[in-house]
Amino acid sequence: MRLTLHTGKVIEVPAGTTLEEISKMPGAVDSPSPVMAAMVNDKMTELSFPMIEDARVVFLTLANMDGYRIYQRSLLMLLLRCTYEILGKDIQVYVKYSLKHGLYCDVDGSKEMDENPEDCVRRIKERMWHYVEHPEPISQMLLDLPDAIDLSKEQNMPGRTRLFTYRRFSYVHMYRFGHYEDYLYGFMLPNSARLGHFDLEAYADGMMLMMPSRVYPHDVPPVPDMPKLFSVFEESKEWSRILHVSDIGALNEQISDGKLQQLIYTSEALHAKHISNIAEEIVARGNIRLVLIAGPSSSGKTTFARKLAIQLLAEGRTPHLISVDNYFINKADLKPDENGEIDYEALSAVDVDLFQNDMQKLLAGKTVEVPIYDFMTGKRKEKGQMMTLGENDILILEGIHCLNEELSRNIPRDEKFKVYISALTQLGIDEHNRIPTTDGRLLRRMVRDNARRGTSAQETIARWESVRRGEDKNIFPYQEEADVMFNSALPYEMAVLKQFAEPMLFRIQHGTPEYAEARRLIKFLDYFQGVSSEEVPQTSLLREFIGGSAYENLDHFG
Repeated sequence: MRLTLHTGKVIEVPAGTTLEEISKMPGAVDSPSPVMAAMVNDKMTELSFPMIEDARVVFLTLANMDGYRIYQRSLLMLLLRCTYEILGKDIQVYVKYSLKHGLYCDVDGSKEMDENPEDCVRRIKERMWHYVEHPEPISQMLLDLPDAIDLSKEQNMPGRTRLFTYRRFSYVHMYRFGHYEDYLYGFMLPNSARLGHFDLEAYADGMMLMMPSRVYPHDVPPVPDMPKLFSVFEESKEWSRILHVSDIGALNEQISDGKLQQLIYTSEALHAKHISNIAEEIVARGNIRLVLIAGPSSSGKTTFARKLAIQLLAEGRTPHLISVDNYFINKADLKPDENGEIDYEALSAVDVDLFQNDMQKLLAGKTVEVPIYDFMTGKRKEKGQMMTLGENDILILEGIHCLNEELSRNIPRDEKFKVYISALTQLGIDEHNRIPTTDGRLLRRMVRDNARRGTSAQETIARWESVRRGEDKNIFPYQEEADVMFNSALPYEMAVLKQFAEPMLFRIQHGTPEYAEARRLIKFLDYFQGVSSEEVPQTSLLREFIGGSAYENLDHFG
């Protein structure tokens, strides 16, 4: 067979040669990062696949997002097998949250883990290393749907049982690793030999599985110290208990049972209550004049700011909304970086001196002409908005750099209140499969930008990697600086977004770089029963993305 590699090199191999064997050949891969899978004629393929015809082959490494997911998923399979071997099959492991490069897992039903977690985790980690040093194959198995449901019941996994109950296909692809069988959403490595970069530590009531970053594939970072973010994730467990929705199957069950409206209204009430509590805390501090709101793309910052403004009005304060984006430097005056590119998301793209000068004047009671930035022309408009603060007024600022102290360094910290907002998905797919928070934000942005800016799903996917790099650099390092965090995710939103996103994703053509990601998202959305957006209140934060928000033009108060 003749295989054309992404470098343009053509190699000949015997029919039946696996992709794993090919990846080890000289010149097959030009990256020091470990190979995780391959794109064969633009279709993602596991390394165990034997080649039987001529093809184009592009190897995916851990530096690639799809490759990283495969490593994470395979490493999780290793952890789950070893945990059940050490603690017994009667326990249950719940894969909960992602914290930087770590996965937090709860362990329920183990007295041994409760009494001596450090020793249990040490033995689990030793067993994991055993299977890395003495690798065993990870093989795919195909089960009829009734057999998959029976296996889920046997393994005491009600979340997965519910998931399969609403499955549209009559079969399920699962994986076998030794005697251990599991359903992990997506492709896997062919064996445990490549899983030698990880760490495992006891953490809170469970354990944290650490893995390398895409940039440094051979280095495992320490467990992150992120108590505020972790507490927000823990709060979501309480919300799940109140709503009786912890996984996709439970959501589908409520939709089928005609309880969607109750779920929507209760979810919205929890959001409203949290925002009200934040407003009360701001007022209770007495000297807060500046509220700064930051969060990653599609977290709902704009609607949250307006909702918070309404709650502050109810508390007797008069809010004024300002977007830090209005302080962007004119596009023609921005300087390129060392690569000759302009980084529009860097703090250097903001006129920090003008911003700080205006904020000081406003807080001193002076009248200021706040600039208005025109994104179509790439420069500020000639006339801005005149603004004066009264004695009881409060500024609400929204922008990606708001948690960075450098933006507002000339204003005393005790006069500022910082809010971090993100869509931290509360649902799991089932007990062992979590929904990445980035997937929810990507779908939100896809739907919003298509309706508001005419941006196709393909364009949104193409830009997403760059967006995430900007978040890693400018937002996530400062999230623990927040006084409070707000989780904007709604447990029912994927069922609503599905009807908007699916048609857009189906339009992405085979052979394009974005096709594989589109198919992954289509497969993910297939887990959900779709519902109409008509039930979503106009006051919902979700309306920022699907349209019809009651807060659409609510920018001025008082």
